[in-house]
Amino acid sequence: MPSHSTCRFRHAALVGKYQARGIRPILEDVAHILARAGVDVSLEEETAQNTGMTEYPALSIKEIGKHCDVAVVLGGDGTMLAIARELAPFDIPLIGINQGRLGFITDIPLKDINTILPLMLKGQYEEECRAMLEGAVLRPIDGDTCETIYEGYAINEVVVSRGATASMIELRAEIDGQFVTNYRADGLIVSSPTGSTAYAMSAGGPIMHPSLGGWVMVPIASHTLSNRPLVVSDDVTITIEIVAGRDASMNFDMQSLASLLHGDRVTIRRSAHKVRFLHPEGWNYYATLRRKLRWNEGVS
Repeated sequence: MPSHSTCRFRHAALVGKYQARGIRPILEDVAHILARAGVDVSLEEETAQNTGMTEYPALSIKEIGKHCDVAVVLGGDGTMLAIARELAPFDIPLIGINQGRLGFITDIPLKDINTILPLMLKGQYEEECRAMLEGAVLRPIDGDTCETIYEGYAINEVVVSRGATASMIELRAEIDGQFVTNYRADGLIVSSPTGSTAYAMSAGGPIMHPSLGGWVMVPIASHTLSNRPLVVSDDVTITIEIVAGRDASMNFDMQSLASLLHGDRVTIRRSAHKVRFLHPEGWNYYATLRRKLRWNEGVS
């Protein structure tokens, strides 16, 4: 086995999309690659429990934050987003191995892990940091007094939207306490640059390079055609108040809160934490866009 001195990392946490069929053999292959490189391997505890893998220690998120210096994530972008939110406070870099279609942030194809992963473990990688959103839902209880009924983090977006059967909702938007507009729409997306290629893009928002310090506010099916996507600095606080409409809900990436009430205020700002992604050497954002969005189709 190679000595630890040949490897940039000491202890890796292995995280897998354990709901996926046939993932255990792939996780075992990745664990063997890590071990051969001289890295201690532990499994994230839910991955261990749901795959039945017992040959490696199982660690909680806090234990990973304490003992590990890299996390290797097997799955898709959804799997990566979920674990990245939890590990961001511990400043642990993440390597993404995509089990299916090429992802925007899980960018090592499964067929290439035997060649690419050992090189990355030796330090041959591109590192980037991406901003996160943090937000809260405030509910008025008495006069000017509010209670916080929900707090969360998002890497992609925060979405306030109408209920499944209700008509459009009305939302009041403020930036740093300054009134912007009232949206009558199916909802409003506040997206990070990372999330600009997700829901915000499908709703007509712009693609933002991940290094940009900004958020984009994208109305969903706005009643007023002049309500266009708005790009703002990421050092502001965005407040969205529920003015009218039934069964409004809020979503922080995949974390949902249903049944927002009139007067509830969703506040969104930049988190103090960032997410660290490690990409294969030579990675670049524009090549990922070309492949994922199929911009190169029809080019000879």
